[in-house]
Parts: sequence; structure tokens; C-alpha cells
Amino acid sequence: MKILLCHNHYLQRGGEDQVFADETELLQRRGCDVLRYVRDSQETKHLGRIETVKRTLWNREAFDDIRDILCKERPDVMHCTNIFPLISPAAYDAARVEGVPVVQSLHNFRAICVNGLLMRDGSPCEKCIGCAVPWPGIAHGCYRDSHVASTVLAGTIALQRAKRKSSDPVSLYVALSEFSRTRFIRAGFPSERVVVKSNFVSSDPGPGDGSGDYAIFVGRLSEEKGLDVLLDAWSKCPYPIRLKIVGDGPLSERVKQAANQDQRIEWLGMKPIDEVYELIGDASFLVLPSICYENCPKTILEAYSKGTPAIVSRHGAMQEYVIDGRTGLHFDPGSASDLADKVQRLFVNVALATEMRSRARSEFEEKYTADANFTALMSLYQRAMGNPVVLDSAQPLAVSDFGNGTASADVVVSPAIEA
Repeated sequence: MKILLCHNHYLQRGGEDQVFADETELLQRRGCDVLRYVRDSQETKHLGRIETVKRTLWNREAFDDIRDILCKERPDVMHCTNIFPLISPAAYDAARVEGVPVVQSLHNFRAICVNGLLMRDGSPCEKCIGCAVPWPGIAHGCYRDSHVASTVLAGTIALQRAKRKSSDPVSLYVALSEFSRTRFIRAGFPSERVVVKSNFVSSDPGPGDGSGDYAIFVGRLSEEKGLDVLLDAWSKCPYPIRLKIVGDGPLSERVKQAANQDQRIEWLGMKPIDEVYELIGDASFLVLPSICYENCPKTILEAYSKGTPAIVSRHGAMQEYVIDGRTGLHFDPGSASDLADKVQRLFVNVALATEMRSRARSEFEEKYTADANFTALMSLYQRAMGNPVVLDSAQPLAVSDFGNGTASADVVVSPAIEA
């Protein structure tokens, strides 16, 4: 099968960028003919505000690039991971013109929420779900605290919502959890074309033994990840439970200060993935106290691959991926006291923690391996190919209002051509 993968890298590399890399490698390793169209948000640093807005709404250059690839290479399907901001919805129109079915992964809530998190002022927020135009996101400046930038994102959301109602160019949408799927459907996505497929762990690191006698947090050090809740919980916990924190981000100084004040807390910063796996495998349990919903936290799947249970906030997709009492524990979102209680419970109940390790590893082997993900991907692509969106000649594409950009695209084709 020949597949065109489209992805716009973020300014700060994150989970979606890694998923794109993992799926690219997986498909190539399994013998698929993989083409790639890649853009990088670093390009926006060299664009003016108006030009960036234009390309976010509809990028003529991306349309021409992708249509040229589709016309020359004739892939069976086009799979988009992230199109914001520089690939833009123009990718869909290029595929529609060439009659190539589109699969769009929904790794965040960008298509229905201005900031992509369904979160505002430190709490989950769903006020824009179902709105034809997400006015609350504009009013609150939810994207980077900017009313102007939020208006641009809101306009993109509104335009794509209207297009889905009239002539949806996407054959299949892929949510990462049932929780996410319900939110997208409530926001107007066609229920029959929104399916669920989780992330995965690209290579099996093998189980750990949890002998390190500590808890671990792995992720971005930011408000939405619940760092304040985590550190507050440790201050309320009287047991000598060590906490290792892996990652970096805007709250790094807060974490550094906490580590200086509490000898049980150790901040390790960023670590190579092999070392992260070793740290997770040696940990008694993982802690993920996110105050945002999350979609499919890869750290949970990585913990399962090492047989490490997880303590997570009881909301969003986390309560789907962690089976309370079997592969980990849930706590009340935002409650440092409840988190401290759950940490103490799992720390002192060695028998329960041991049972959870076995169940966590079994969960990984059943659902989150590369084999399982490849089978799921092939099934999705076959389904999309059976439901292509054909261009309606009565609805011509309106592209003449958008200027032709000058930034170069990282267009990468199949390994044979790339070499």
C-alpha cells in the first residue's frame, strides 16, 4: 500500500511529533510505500502576522505541493497527523481534487477548541463544543492570551465545521479515545466516520521490576499537566516516598524549588528515551495528575510496556486507559489530598502493586504493541479507501484569494526515491 503522511511539526517537539515518526517507521518497516509531506512551525518565525494568518486559514503553497505529490505518486490514502498551522485545510482540498481518501488523526482538540486543550483558567472547559463559531474562545483569548490569534483559530474552526456540513473532504477521523470521540461528535463531526485508535509503543522495551522504590512523573512541566497538584500532594504525604520528575517546561523553576526544599523529590530534566524507559521500569508507579483531559497519554502506554501501574486524574481519556484498581488508581482531578491518599495506598500495599504490574504488562501486550497498531492502521486505511470523497464540480474550490507563499516545504517521498 502507498500512503502519503502529512505532518506539521510544532515549535516545541511533543507527543504528536513522536507519533508521526513512530507511525512512519512502522509503515516503512512493514513494507508500505511511504511518502511524507512535512512542514515545520519554525517557518512562521520568518513570516509576517498577516501571511501567517493567510496560511493558517488556507495555504496555497501546501495545496500545490500536496496536489503535485498526489498527481505524480497516486497514493492509496493520505493520512494527516497535524495540519496546523502551515499545511492547513488546503491539504484536504488537494486530496479531494485528486480523488484520494483522507484520514485525519485527532491528537488534540484543535478542531473544536481554540487552544486545543478544552481547558481554561486551570480547569476543563467545553463551552465552545457545538458552537457554530467558538465565541467563548475569542472572548477569553484562549490561544496564547491573544484575542487576535484566537479569532484566527476560531475562524478556521468555523470554516471547517461549515465545510463538514456541506461537503466533508475527510473520509475518516481517528480519535484516540472514546471520551474524545464523544466530544468531537457533540461538536458536529459525523459519528459514522469518527473511529477510535490509540497510540502505541513502537518497540517493546521489556518489563521492569519496580525495584527502585520511587514514584515517577514523565512529561512537560506545565500547568495543564498538573505539576502544582503533584508537588502539593507530595507536601501532604508523610511517607518517605521518593519522586523522580523527568521533563522540562515553563514550570521548571517551580519543580527545581520543590526539589531543593524536599529531599524526596528529584528533578532529572530531559533524558534519552532508553533511560526514561529504565526509570519507568524501576519505578513503583507512574503519576499523571493532568488537569486537562488528555487524549491518549503515551507515558501511560510506556509505563504499561514496563509493567508499571499508573495513578491518574479521574477524567478525560486517562480514566479509560487506566483501569481503576487493576492497572492503577484514579484520584479526583485537581485534588492534591486525594492524590496523596492514592500514592500512600499503592506505596504501602505491595501485594496490590505487584498484581497491578502483571495486569499493566498484559494490557500492553494485548493492545499497545506495534503489531496491534499496524493491524489497526491497515483496517482504517482500507475503510477510508472504500469511502473516498469525490470532488463535486458544482462546488469549485475558492483558492484565488490566497497568495502563493515562498517558504520551502520538506517534501520527502518513498525510501527508494529519497535515496
